[in-house]
Amino acid sequence: MMPKISCSARALERVHQLGAGTAPLSWMFSIVQSTWLNELRARNVRNGSGREWDDDFLETVPDPSARTPEEQAMNGQIIRDVQQLPDAQRVVMLLVAVEGLSYSEAAEVLDVPIGTIMSRLSRARQAIGVLFNDQKKEKRAKGAVNSKQIGA
Repeated sequence: MMPKISCSARALERVHQLGAGTAPLSWMFSIVQSTWLNELRARNVRNGSGREWDDDFLETVPDPSARTPEEQAMNGQIIRDVQQLPDAQRVVMLLVAVEGLSYSEAAEVLDVPIGTIMSRLSRARQAIGVLFNDQKKEKRAKGAVNSKQIGA
């Protein structure tokens, strides 16, 4: 995990870049994001892996907080569904649902009106709901086919 002090130190070193019209939260978010990416790159170099960032690799890492295979399957399904969202909706969903930002904070970070945040989040939630329902229907259909094959 990235030390918080490095982001704070970096912000203090670059405080002169914070202009009068720049939103402090957006500015700090960009510093945290670039520090995190730099740390990932440095880890790869230190480990000698030279491996590029790979989203598929993340799915192979077990979630230590998931206690059961069902929870792990649900977490995997959520990750896959969120990855299918358009970038604008995915970013808003992650800022609000994962990072815990308020709508107004997310609007400030992304430099968009709060109504845009609300709209994107609403569309993202609807899309996730549709994906969940479609996947449930597919599982039920597969289960019905399998039980017919077993009974035949």
